Amino acid sequence: MNFKHRRNNEPEVNITPLIDIVFLLLIFFMVSTTFKQEFEVGIDLPQASSKSEMSEKLLEIAIDRKGNFFVNREKLVNTQTAILKQAMKQAANGDLRIPIVISADSQTPHQAVIQAMDAARQLGFSRLTFATQQIAE
Repeated sequence: MNFKHRRNNEPEVNITPLIDIVFLLLIFFMVSTTFKQEFEVGIDLPQASSKSEMSEKLLEIAIDRKGNFFVNREKLVNTQTAILKQAMKQAANGDLRIPIVISADSQTPHQAVIQAMDAARQLGFSRLTFATQQIAE
């Protein structure tokens, strides 16, 4: 009797095509994704008919309905002018020429907007603008 020892040949699975497909899908989704800058704060901006163009480096001050301040998307601990000025100084790194954009909710108390403008003036900032939504035509 001839007893041969049989080898169990396990099927070999080639995963190279699978890896290629996964990388192609990854690249497709990375290229087709759009990135939109949004605030985490719910701000309903007032409307205006004109557009303005801004430079890349700017200081953003957002004010919500309750009058809370956010400097470059970071919420301040309170609404005191000294705290606002300190946060603006730190965010600007001593550059008084960068533009300041105030994004205030349309229901924000007028005093909070004036307080932000006054803090900018006291620090010596000269370029100040307000963020608005463009009116849909």
